[in-house]
Amino acid sequence: MSDTVLFDYWRSSASYRVRIALNLLDIPYRSVPIDLLAGQHKQPDHLARNPQGLVPALDIDGHMLTQSLAIIEYLSETRPQSGLLPADPLGRHRVRALSYAIAMDIHPVCNLGVVFHVMQQSTDPEAARAAWMRKFIGEGLAAFEKMLDNPLTGAFCHGEQPTMADICLVPQVYNAERWGADLSGCPRLVAIAERCRKIPAFEAAQPTAPA
Repeated sequence: MSDTVLFDYWRSSASYRVRIALNLLDIPYRSVPIDLLAGQHKQPDHLARNPQGLVPALDIDGHMLTQSLAIIEYLSETRPQSGLLPADPLGRHRVRALSYAIAMDIHPVCNLGVVFHVMQQSTDPEAARAAWMRKFIGEGLAAFEKMLDNPLTGAFCHGEQPTMADICLVPQVYNAERWGADLSGCPRLVAIAERCRKIPAFEAAQPTAPA
């Protein structure tokens, strides 16, 4: 079997998710950095991996995979003991709903291309970016906190072991802290994120600036 290669950017939330999943499943991989700020994601070699020009792209099992949640679901389906998605349909729905609330509602409006466009419309680009991030991350996570008010929430977002929902939550909390979003009304998700961060697989996936 060929080596697993992750084409990612250190601060990308989507890449962070896939790093966590690979670590949780003890899948060794080689990281190939794609510098978004330098525009490497728009170069022909990366567009050949992912025509969207996004990260991550994962070369695994002889296939090039894109879209972080689709990658995580592939890993769940091909490594059936992973626990990344629950065994029961209702549990899978709940974990997907929590995951999508972050990956499909919060993340897209805070993505690099969207935020750069917002900055271009302002006379104070940095202030505009920070205000935008705080608003949409803060509001999105406040709704996520309410979704956790459910008897199926345990030590983690769903039950007593990390799932795809926790894999999505931790990078978003990292972004919230980075931009100073108010999480004072979100004690449950903050506690879950802190619990996750103490797990070696999560800790090893944390964003680290290249030397």
